[in-house]
Amino acid sequence: MLVSVKDGVAIRIQGDPSMPFTDGTLCTKVSHYLERTYAEDRVLHPLRRVGAKGRGQFERISWDAALDEIASRLSTLAASEDGPESILPLSYAGTMGMVQFSSMDRRFFNRLGASVLDRTLCSSAGKAGLKATLGGSVGMDPERFAEARLIIIWGSNPVVSNLHLWTRVAEARRRGAKVIAIDPYRSLSAEKCTQHIALLPGTDGALALGMMHVLVAEDRIDLDYVARYTLGFDELAERLKRYPPEWAARTCGLRTEEVVQLARDYASVTPAAIRLNYGMQRHAGGGIAARTIACLPALTGAWRDAAGGLLLSTNDFYGFDHAALERPELLGGRRPRVINHAAVGDALTAAKPPVRAVVVYNNNPVAVCPEAEKVLAGFRREDLFCVVMDCFLTDTADYADIVLPATTQLEHFDVHKSYGHLYVLANNPSIAPVGESLPNSEVFRRLAARMGFDEPCFRDSDEDLCRAALRSANPRMQGVAWDAVRESGWQRLNLPERFAPFAEGGFPTDSGRCEFYSASLEREGVDPLPFFNPPAESAASNPDLARRFPLAFLSPPARNFLNSTFANLKRFRDREGEPRLELHADDAAARGIRDGDRVRVFNDRGGYRLRAQVNDKPRPGVVVARSVWWRKFSPDGRNANDLTSQRVSDLGGGATFYDCLVEVEKA
Repeated sequence: MLVSVKDGVAIRIQGDPSMPFTDGTLCTKVSHYLERTYAEDRVLHPLRRVGAKGRGQFERISWDAALDEIASRLSTLAASEDGPESILPLSYAGTMGMVQFSSMDRRFFNRLGASVLDRTLCSSAGKAGLKATLGGSVGMDPERFAEARLIIIWGSNPVVSNLHLWTRVAEARRRGAKVIAIDPYRSLSAEKCTQHIALLPGTDGALALGMMHVLVAEDRIDLDYVARYTLGFDELAERLKRYPPEWAARTCGLRTEEVVQLARDYASVTPAAIRLNYGMQRHAGGGIAARTIACLPALTGAWRDAAGGLLLSTNDFYGFDHAALERPELLGGRRPRVINHAAVGDALTAAKPPVRAVVVYNNNPVAVCPEAEKVLAGFRREDLFCVVMDCFLTDTADYADIVLPATTQLEHFDVHKSYGHLYVLANNPSIAPVGESLPNSEVFRRLAARMGFDEPCFRDSDEDLCRAALRSANPRMQGVAWDAVRESGWQRLNLPERFAPFAEGGFPTDSGRCEFYSASLEREGVDPLPFFNPPAESAASNPDLARRFPLAFLSPPARNFLNSTFANLKRFRDREGEPRLELHADDAAARGIRDGDRVRVFNDRGGYRLRAQVNDKPRPGVVVARSVWWRKFSPDGRNANDLTSQRVSDLGGGATFYDCLVEVEKA
């Protein structure tokens, strides 16, 4: 992104036309980023709470007063009977950059010995699944999608969430490629595809197993690739006898011919590319489902072509030095407890010893964490000391004792890797921090000094941190150095232009092969071969629950929101209109609901009110609430996470937002 500045004020932003992947294009949200930077309601000064928790009433204080109070409270807790584990950093990836997301803050909490947050809300199940099969979050080069002849968009809506990939998918279709969407919901992307396969939520792994049965039974596999570059084919072939296409169709709510034809298309149309995304792994069986789907390209030899294979994330192609950023040696041999982000409601209400302080940054847990009533109960505690670092008074900031003003992307240094391309990116400040806002990294430097942490690493500048991140012996990082990246804004990893990562094997697994049989899973007590792990909440897995709550509830991102980051800006709220629940006409008619009615969606965990939108986009039995709305901007002060569960996935401890049964009634 390029920023034009006049008299110290940013007046225009635009895409960088020299950057090959984005090609000068910004998404809808970022193209209006100046409105976020200069918003009238932006927090510009440190604040102290003066009203009851949740009311968002604050008074202005100085930075010295704020930091002195925070340091005093944290020091007292660290020295108490419960010790530093009573303190929890509650952060996520709001900035996505390594410096503001995962550097000085981790050093600070490591030195303190605070509880460790396992950040599982987004992608941990899928990453664990891919690691079991491929060895890491690795895959094909996204720039090659335009050359594919068959593209499967699986659990993804790139028109909304990955615009720069979608332009390549659209180009491939213009060239004659067949593009298939696999999704219970006819999303904006699915509407533009050649074919839409609307399976039941949480059955993606079953569909992949049925496809593989067909591939093996009809001898549509690349035997040479399988023999040279995979492990465990004979065992897999025997396992697949359990999963004929008739079973897969019945499990997924599809026709048998849909499963068979998908398998045949995948084997016969080459190059074939799969864009797997995180929507399909947010259920109880999500890790194994991702692991199973990742077996497909090796069976057909799709990896031989640069435009073939699979992509979930390119994250593990980067060789950033995370230890240099986070300095785990500051723990001094201590092993603090680990708290799962997806279960933070339980942590704040029932953990032993209790969590007595939280420091929230790059995160809005009151809006985005599951089982919201438990999360709220934790944040309402008068004995919980809460610090929030943010640009706005979020739903979470309303419960803070101290609010600290954070910088936006235009006001700080950072260095970024990606899960959707192969370029290292520099984030250079284009303007001075607005008001008294400070980067996260600087806040933790100042807190470290106040708490007597005198290790030299706490005096590293943000550019020092950027340099440390890029110092790596990884061959893909050779020639990638901070000064050069800062100057150009971006630099491709040290990889060939036409990059087929596993054309000749070389998977980053222990065996160096694609592992149909995973010894690493076996050591963890998990079935080493692909199998179907069903959702926890479905008619098949929990019929008693499904009789009371017969509809599957999905809450994918709204087009104009990025999780909760842009959900407070009026432009984007106006575009979304109001919280809506999309229902299939059959489900609406059975409940006497008409388009435009006010409805209540609910289950045993909670409920909230929305406007009904009756259409044919969700498959029958599925309702969809595009999310996530801040609670304060919702009609009844609630949102989708009043319904979702703290249950975690089979691999990676991931959140299971889309494994959720509900009922709907007229409000």
